[in-house]
Formats: sequence, structure tokens, C-alpha cells
Amino acid sequence: MLSMFMAAVEVTIVATAMPTIIADLGGFSLLGWVFAIYLLTQAITVPIYGRLADLYGCRHMFFIGTLLFLGGSVLCGFAPSLIWMIAFRALQGLGAGAITPVATTLIANIYGPHERGKAQGYLASVWGISAIVGPLLGAFIVQHFHWNIVFWINVPIGIIAMCILARYLPVDERRKSHSLDLISTALLSLAVAALLLALLQAESLGYYSVLLILLSVVATLLLVRQERKALEPLFPLTLWQNKVVVAGNIGGLVIGATMMGISAFLPTYVQGVMGGTPLQAGTTLALMSLGWPLASTLSGNLMQAFSYRFTLLSGAVLLVLGSLTLLLLTPNSGLWWARIAAFMIGAGMGLCNTTFLVSVQNSVATSVRGIATASTLFTRMLGSALGTAMLGAMLNANLHHRLPTFGDPVQMLMEKSQRQQLSAVQLTTLVEQVSLSLHWVFILAAGVSFLTFGAAWLIPAGHRPIAGK
Repeated sequence: MLSMFMAAVEVTIVATAMPTIIADLGGFSLLGWVFAIYLLTQAITVPIYGRLADLYGCRHMFFIGTLLFLGGSVLCGFAPSLIWMIAFRALQGLGAGAITPVATTLIANIYGPHERGKAQGYLASVWGISAIVGPLLGAFIVQHFHWNIVFWINVPIGIIAMCILARYLPVDERRKSHSLDLISTALLSLAVAALLLALLQAESLGYYSVLLILLSVVATLLLVRQERKALEPLFPLTLWQNKVVVAGNIGGLVIGATMMGISAFLPTYVQGVMGGTPLQAGTTLALMSLGWPLASTLSGNLMQAFSYRFTLLSGAVLLVLGSLTLLLLTPNSGLWWARIAAFMIGAGMGLCNTTFLVSVQNSVATSVRGIATASTLFTRMLGSALGTAMLGAMLNANLHHRLPTFGDPVQMLMEKSQRQQLSAVQLTTLVEQVSLSLHWVFILAAGVSFLTFGAAWLIPAGHRPIAGK
């Protein structure tokens, strides 16, 4: 849990500290790359580390990943410019790619099927807690200390985690020699890098993003071909013959798309349309982070008492109802509808995410549990990038159609000085049209979240951890 907290809190704590870092190092135009490169290297390596954990053992991969992450953290604190910061963040991402899949696989290996749900629920709650603690801790550090402490605070946490595992985790025994399929690894890296670059940098790349997507498609097709003939494939084809694994990956994609889409645009509605403060927007989003860990810890009991499908359908209901509740938001409505919706969405994600993960882990052999676990985490990360890009495109298309004469209407509403310069008529027009545009974003998010029902029905009825299924 310490290692997961270290990796999870990294994103939110750094985001809070970035204004101070930019003021010190400069390079504002490169700000997006500080986060993009971390996500890119992490996403590429998640399935690779998952497979390596199957072949060579979780213990080795955990220590390698943690050392890379801590090395990147130390170097980030010494970064003399934002260019170097981006390079060191790439190293951090390479380490973070191991921590999450290996930690969740370790939990699955340590606990039996009937205990796994509760254990993974507690582990998943770390993400919700970090989303609340990260911004507060980041703000406290940059206010009272130097910004490099934001990165160096990871070091003692990581060292403690490694010492505990070195003391109590048995050494993996691997008597059979293995080899990682390097061709598949290269093709996967190319496919993921091209796709994420196209999605994350679409505005700056323009038409080149289309070429990157085509490159990603070609690399994916070549990857499938290579996997069919590889002796030890990166993604064993037997995985995709398992309905539960397919359901878990579809669910991960949907949850990632819904989560990031709503997380990105709900604060925009609260601040831009309702005229709320950043604190009000933050506390609204914090309720999503609160619902997630509460539901995650509850999911283990629900899985045992009922079934995977029942727990997933319960989460899907909360997810869809929460997304639809966002349609009740108006420029003059109170914040409670936004907060109720955020909590419901967070709770739905907590139930679904943990249940999909546990059902996948319980349905596969130990020899492929690492890559099976990593695949669900990997698709969730891809879903996050796809959801942000898709919902962002929906918003931009609506704004361009409704407000063709305004340059950046959302920025005009979000920036206090620009908002004050608008006439009463202009302000009313902007608020109404941006509100309608965001409603279409929420409708699309609700439609995407509805796919969770389909993924849940793929899991056979009655399967639950008690039966070891």
C-alpha cells in the first residue's frame, strides 16, 4: 500500500506544485509534457512489467520498478530546467509502470480467492485517498519548503516499502528459463506511444495526429500477428478466450474514459458556468475521490455475499445515474447536484474497478496473473486518454457551433479578469451556451458509462470469490 500510495499521489502532488516549479525553472510552453511523458512511459511499461512478473517473479520487478521511480524522483528534485524535468519524469514513469501492476498482482498471490476482494478493495482505496491528500500535501510543501521536497518525499516511503518486502516477501523460484518476446515489446511500445501522442498532443500536432493513429493501427496489427507465432507471447492468446478477462478489459476502458472525462469537465462547469471558486470545484471533485475508496472497501463483501455480476451491475447503476444527474445542472442550480453526482460516480467506479480486477485475477492461472492484471490497468489508462480526447472534441465542436465568434469562451468564463470585462448580455450568452455544450459532454459520458452493463453481463452469473471463480 505504501508503494501504491507513492505512485498514486505523484500525479496530484506534482500538479499542485507545477505553478511554483514553472516560476522557478521557466518553460511554461512545455508544461503539458511534464505530465504527458509520465503517462506515456507508464502506459507503455505496465503490460511489459506484468508479463515480466509472470516470467521472472513479482519480487524482482517490484524492486526494479521502485528503484527506477525513486531515482527519477531524486533527479527531478535536482532538475536545472524543465527539459531535464521532463527527462527525469520519463524515468519516473518507467518505474511507476511496474509499481501498480506488480503490487496488485502481489496482493492476488498472497491472498486466496475469498480474501482477494477485500484486500484489493483496501489497495484500490489508496487512489481515492491520494487524490484528496496529494493536492493538500503539495500546497503545504510549496508554501513552506522548496518545491523539490514534492519529489524527494517519495524516497523514504519507497525505501520503507522495499525494506518491508525484502524482509517478509519470499524469494520467487523460477526453475524454467524464460525469454521476453522483444519484437512484441517493441511493437506494443510503438503502438501505445503513437496513439497516446496523437491523443495527448492533438492540438499541437494537427494532421500529424492522424498519421500517428494510422501508425498505431499498423503496429497493433503487426503485434497481433507476432503474438500468434511467438513461443512466449507478451499477451498469451488464451487470455482473450476467457470471457472474464475480456469483460475486465472492456470495463477498464469504459471506467477510464468516464473517470477522466468527468474529472476534466465537471470543475469547468462549477467554475465557468456556475461561477464557483476553485475551492468549490475542488471539493466537488473530492467527493468523487471519497466515493471511490468507500465503495472499493465495500466491494469485497458484496462479491462474497452475492456475485461479481451483482456488484458490477450495482456499480454500473451508480455510474450511469451519476452521469445522468449531471444533466440536472444549470447555471443557477446549487452545487449539491454536482456533488451528489460526483459521489455517485466515484462510488460506481470503486465498485466496478475493484470487481473487474478481482474477477480477472480469480479466473486465470498464476502463471499469467501478472499480465492479466496489467491488461486491465493498461486498458483503464488507455480509456483515460481516449475519454479525455473524445469528450474534449465533443466540447470543442459544440462551442465552435454555438459560439463561432468567440475565441476561447471557456477561458473567458474561467479567467476572473476576462469574465469581469464581459457585458451582461455577453456573460449570459456565454454561460448558457457553454452550459449546453457541457451537457452534451455529460450525455456522451453517460452513454460511455452505460457500456459497463454490457461488460458486467459477460461475466457468468453466480461467479464469486467464495467459489474461487
